[in-house]
Amino acid sequence: MKAITSRDNPLYKRLKALAGSTHQQRKSGQALLEGFHLASAWLDGGNQPEYCIVTDGALTHEEAQAIVARVDERRVVTLPDALFGQLSSVVHGVGMLLLVDTPEAVLPHRVQSTCVVLDGVQDAGNVGSILRSAAAAGIDKVFCTPGTAYVWSSKVLRSAMGAHFLLEVFENVEDETLTGMLAVPVVITDSHGAQAIDECDLTREVAWVFGNEGAGVSQVWRDAAAHRVTIPQPGGMESLNVAAAAAVCLFEQCRQRRRAR
Repeated sequence: MKAITSRDNPLYKRLKALAGSTHQQRKSGQALLEGFHLASAWLDGGNQPEYCIVTDGALTHEEAQAIVARVDERRVVTLPDALFGQLSSVVHGVGMLLLVDTPEAVLPHRVQSTCVVLDGVQDAGNVGSILRSAAAAGIDKVFCTPGTAYVWSSKVLRSAMGAHFLLEVFENVEDETLTGMLAVPVVITDSHGAQAIDECDLTREVAWVFGNEGAGVSQVWRDAAAHRVTIPQPGGMESLNVAAAAAVCLFEQCRQRRRAR
């Protein structure tokens, strides 16, 4: 275990650059997993981080000690709480983060099971919430078209709560590439003239497409859609948040499948 005590340390400068820039994270192919939950989820997958950075204060907690014990001691770095604060994206965080290489998922030739497509969903919190719902619903593949928030950013990671490690997530997949891969019907949400979601047969495999928060699903996916579903809203709201709508859709499919058994 080695200690960093100066902000001029090269590793600390590197960590600070990554913490302050999603662009740097994407360019480097690395992510910062902050907190006990994300650290445990990463290690549960049989992975080791490049570094486990932990504060002197965090090391007094049993949970932190248990995580550190699972990491090769040559990869463990301690920081004073004040220096760690410059890296943290969480108010009153727990004082631990892992520096990891982001997995490189290989695109499948054909997609024959239920999946999620994020069509330019820009808000990181929404992206993370949808990933979390997808993992909870038993979906294993999520495809992100260009314009979708970077899925390995700190905010998406926090919102997803470890869902990344239960999913294959594919980024920057062009619409034309993806529509050619799908061997399942496309389902989109539409608030106008669509079939109520509980009246649509969702027991089979489908590709759920959730669109941009402002513009909705793009024309290429409207043209590809086999089904357009709407979520009845008796309260009179015009629309739901995209992450909330995705959760309703995915778990309506779960409900129908459970009843069909």
